[in-house]
Amino acid sequence: MTDLKRFSANSVPAALRQPAWNDMLTQVGLASRVAAPALRDNKDHVALCASAHSSVFVHMNAAPQSFTPLPPHPGSSRHSVLVVALLSGSAHLLASDQPLALGPGDIMLLDPAQHWQLVMQTEFRAMLVRLESSSFLLRLVRNGQLAANRISATRGMGALCLRLFESVAEQLQHLDTAELPALEATLSELLVASLSQPQSSSSDDTTDVQLAHLRRVCRSIDARLEDPELNIEQIAEQEGLSARYVQKLFKNSGTTFSEYLKGRRIQHCCLDLANPALAQFSIAQLCYRWGFNDAANFSRTFSQYVGMSPKAYRAAPPSDLQAQLQRGRPQVAPAVRSSVSPAQEQREDDLQKHRRSFVEVLDEHARYAQSLRLAPKRHPLPANETRDPGASQYYLPASDKTVHWGYFSRDIKPALSVRSGDIVTIETLSQHATDDCERMVSGDPGAESVFHWTREKKNVDRRGAGPADASIFGRGCGEGFGVHICTGPVYVRDAEPGDVLEVRILDILPRPSCHPEHEGRHFGSNAATWWGFQYDDLLTEPRKREVVTVYEVHQHTQPPHAKAVYSFRWTPQTDPFGVVHPTIDYPGVPVDHSTIDKQFGVLAKAQIPVRPHFGVMAVAPRESGMVDSIPPSYFGGNMDNWRAGKGARLFLPVSVAGALFSVGDPHASQGDSELCGTAIECSLTGVFQLVLHKQRDLDGQFLGNLSHPFLETDDEWVLQGMSFADYQSELGPGAQTQVYKSSSLEAAMRDAFRKTRNYLMTEHALSEDEAISLISVAVDFGITQVVDGNLGVHAIIRKATFPDYDRTAPKPNQKL
Repeated sequence: MTDLKRFSANSVPAALRQPAWNDMLTQVGLASRVAAPALRDNKDHVALCASAHSSVFVHMNAAPQSFTPLPPHPGSSRHSVLVVALLSGSAHLLASDQPLALGPGDIMLLDPAQHWQLVMQTEFRAMLVRLESSSFLLRLVRNGQLAANRISATRGMGALCLRLFESVAEQLQHLDTAELPALEATLSELLVASLSQPQSSSSDDTTDVQLAHLRRVCRSIDARLEDPELNIEQIAEQEGLSARYVQKLFKNSGTTFSEYLKGRRIQHCCLDLANPALAQFSIAQLCYRWGFNDAANFSRTFSQYVGMSPKAYRAAPPSDLQAQLQRGRPQVAPAVRSSVSPAQEQREDDLQKHRRSFVEVLDEHARYAQSLRLAPKRHPLPANETRDPGASQYYLPASDKTVHWGYFSRDIKPALSVRSGDIVTIETLSQHATDDCERMVSGDPGAESVFHWTREKKNVDRRGAGPADASIFGRGCGEGFGVHICTGPVYVRDAEPGDVLEVRILDILPRPSCHPEHEGRHFGSNAATWWGFQYDDLLTEPRKREVVTVYEVHQHTQPPHAKAVYSFRWTPQTDPFGVVHPTIDYPGVPVDHSTIDKQFGVLAKAQIPVRPHFGVMAVAPRESGMVDSIPPSYFGGNMDNWRAGKGARLFLPVSVAGALFSVGDPHASQGDSELCGTAIECSLTGVFQLVLHKQRDLDGQFLGNLSHPFLETDDEWVLQGMSFADYQSELGPGAQTQVYKSSSLEAAMRDAFRKTRNYLMTEHALSEDEAISLISVAVDFGITQVVDGNLGVHAIIRKATFPDYDRTAPKPNQKL
């Protein structure tokens, strides 16, 4: 394997992030600069490896910044070429001639000995390769103008080059050092062939960049429609563009910024007015929700766009809502041709084609945005809401209306809206309850509503983040790409990105069986599965087997414990829709007990200590779309750490408005590693107090720059390391598949160490040398889990190590 070096900014104290980032970039001959180095983005990630020929391959995900070449070291090769493949984001290259715009898919070859500046205008993902001993390639770069060194991947050899860079980014950590020289040679040949191709003189490449900018601008506008002060200057500044350029993009589309903004707001008002779930809110409340600050002006504008008043529209919305939303969108009129030359006619055709491309972007984005907004993102509040000075108590039951199964998303409609300090009792259900429906589902109205599945109806259809039509494996909607039943989300008012949500676990209560024969007793299930660590290392036949053990949990005895009731080997189960499941590949499949052979008397001598906890506690991820519930990440999720029990406090970094807290995967007990794939999975009810910490109040504290889950118990601080601290950002578009292939315990241990070092240096003001010594002599590291894709290692710091520590006390000057 290659000697892969990885860096995540979120595991380094804020004041040291820029130097550490530049230290990594030194190996590729670059220096980086941001506007405010102390605010170095904590989502920056880089993976780097070098070949035997000293070429360097770098996969980078990072925030906007600029790169400049470093002066060459004495004795270093003067024949290196820097190749930048921009996989997402946008950039400008500044040199002696005219600035050059770069968009997703562009490949740029640069001479490190020349003076230039590469300005990344947005968050970006890129492959950087410093090719050594490439004098033949360098001659091509030096002999051409700057624009001639840019390879567009829209077609031909450029497209093949881009596919190679994308593959290298995905497979970097799997490449063997011995394979890199062949890769260098192949890459060099492809680059020479691409540079040797005659470059098109058409404006297609420019148009592609402009279309990419327009898509980005449209997304930014849609994310801020609720801001009545939104204007073109704000959007232009946010995207690193000029206001004039943004207006030109909309002019190319046959409209203006203000008309587009107004039209998008009207379209969302149409959706809300036609939504019966929002019938209790007035028209004025809904128009304010989308950025209109004057009800009378809204009514006039709405009538102009839609052809009827908002009141009339609400009383009788059109049967074809999508057709109605087409109104007001710019259309490309056919060209009126007079007696023109063939050359003029060709130019007019090119102009119409150019215009249609921009209009298609607006239409495409509008359809995408509408699909996300059909269910409101936030819980609208009645205008006459009264604010209690004290904490309020809420109860959130588990039902098919209050759970999301197998995925997280910033777009899930909140089930409840609370204020900071409020206490919420939340019911949670185990996705394994159908292993024994009699004991864990029957007679329980909430559980029955979630697990209801007959030939005619499946109450909670989607189970996982996969395709709804089960077109990959045919398992069922969502494909089981994510398995946990999560109750929520809970919207915390005033929570904003950058804040920290503290989840205080006040109590954990068992969910008793409702079946007459087992009433009042408490049961759970443990499954030794195909994703377990043991599956390929079994001694007895059959060598590939899954075994389910049903436990009774005695939480009110002294000491609380669990005892095995019976076990059975999984046999192929046919779900109510007729799909056969030869393994435990889809959650909630009801087990037909006539098809299994129960073994009683198992584990007769064992008494399992009970330590109830929630395997999944999460705020919503910042990424759009659905995120698989299995791999944990910066937002929390499936951490599976049994220390998250009664009395613990979990701190989570907020990434979206309202935080959107969800909880699930309840466990009666689990050992570190969760080796066979599951714990004792049982339904529980948690009592939580949700406390919001505003970023402005956390200055100088460890929590002020929190970028990962942080757990505190009465006696310990627990830092949760993972193979990838932020796998979506680090692994790119295929992250939800790649994380299962690329995780390692070594990487998780490295992440746990770095987070622990950062905590000790930031919160306890230790020098790096002090922190490392303390880690070695006083910190315990454990394997949290080896079965959740993104493997986990936790670090435990006993509070007794710092007997005089006071979180609220001012911090002394840090020894950085």
